[in-house]
Amino acid sequence: MQATRFSGIDDAKSRVGQEIGVSDWLLIDQARVNGFADVTGDRQWIHVDVERAGRESPFGAPIAHGYLTLSLLAKFAGECIAVDGIKLAVNYGLNRVRFAAPVKVGSRVRARFTLAAVEDIAGGAQMQWQATIDIEGSDKPACIAEMLTRWYF
Repeated sequence: MQATRFSGIDDAKSRVGQEIGVSDWLLIDQARVNGFADVTGDRQWIHVDVERAGRESPFGAPIAHGYLTLSLLAKFAGECIAVDGIKLAVNYGLNRVRFAAPVKVGSRVRARFTLAAVEDIAGGAQMQWQATIDIEGSDKPACIAEMLTRWYF
């Protein structure tokens, strides 16, 4: 997939309300989930104990951490969004996040980004994105987030 290019702030302002991009699918495998558990210390059995999760969880399989799913927004945004002449882009925060459906290990996910607002700030712009992480084959998304980024020129 090719990232959508922005030539600057005025270009971004002209695209408010538009879907900007949809990432490639990404497999959520047990190794990724275990790695996330290792670096965060969140080793709850529903994520890392494959046999117990298959036997005892309401999902019938281990699931990815919600924060693992959320953290993939940075990767997916990098696939979907490119800005000419930018010096720095930073994640500024999240206004609202919901984990609407669990991501079972073995599923594939992708993100879609709609540019919701652009606000001028000193040295650049603050972008508000409506980000949705889809689960392949599911009617319900894994995650819906209002994401803020800042671009400095």
